[in-house]
Amino acid sequence: MPSAAALEQTAALSIEQVERRVQSESRSKRSRDRRAEIIFPILVTGLLLVVWEVAADFFKIPTYLFPAPSKIIAASIDNASLLLRESWTTSVEIMLGYILSIVIGIPLALGIFHWPVFAKSVYPLLVSTQAMPKVAIAPLFVVWFGFGLLPKILIAFLIAFFPIVINTVMGLSAIEQEKIFLARSMGLSSFATFRLIRFPHALPSIFAGLKISITLAVVGAVVGEFVGGDSGLGYQLMVANGNMNTPLLFAGVLALTVLGLILFGVIEMLEQFAMPYRERTSDATKAGSM
Repeated sequence: MPSAAALEQTAALSIEQVERRVQSESRSKRSRDRRAEIIFPILVTGLLLVVWEVAADFFKIPTYLFPAPSKIIAASIDNASLLLRESWTTSVEIMLGYILSIVIGIPLALGIFHWPVFAKSVYPLLVSTQAMPKVAIAPLFVVWFGFGLLPKILIAFLIAFFPIVINTVMGLSAIEQEKIFLARSMGLSSFATFRLIRFPHALPSIFAGLKISITLAVVGAVVGEFVGGDSGLGYQLMVANGNMNTPLLFAGVLALTVLGLILFGVIEMLEQFAMPYRERTSDATKAGSM
């Protein structure tokens, strides 16, 4: 009959084997999910493009009305240098407006969270700025600041900063008060409590606002180029529309879509870098539920 020590050692080895198996299955499932997130959208997009191409050829749709994907790709290749050059101009406008929205939006959210009087004074004004149509404000910026870079940056900022403010305030307010009381009972100062507990807890909400805002900044830059631009992808869309060059128009829209996806992906990578613990926590939760 095996001794108690041998039984304990066998049990420990069995538990370790189970944990390794669970971790391996978790990694495999995560890898399958990532592959599915990439493969399924590609397959659906490819199917839609095939249907689009066949329908355009079968129904003889005029190119100026609704070009086939092959003609859009050809226009993108023929005008690749133009699209790349104008994409750089639009990217500068987007990033400057986006950075400005972060620099102003997050401190504004901190002020709203910490000072109720400031929140009651400023929050209605923030809501009213979102009620105003930005397209209507854009011509005023052109009148005030001319046709340079500044009007596009300001329009991108106006459209992008509101989600950052709201999501930051919501993230800072969402923490359970018991955690704050526990931190205070352990002797942490208000600043240490904010730095170590409240702010890390708010990071998922803050990054959600940042990801929303980067897509809105793209819209803002294009609106600015529509109203008073002489360069950029938005300006080229207007030129292509005026020339009835619909393939180039679609190529410009495609370039804007790719640009928005790249910028969104950069923010997602920054989120993973800032919060690597989220994935570990998620894996541990899934393993514990098995």
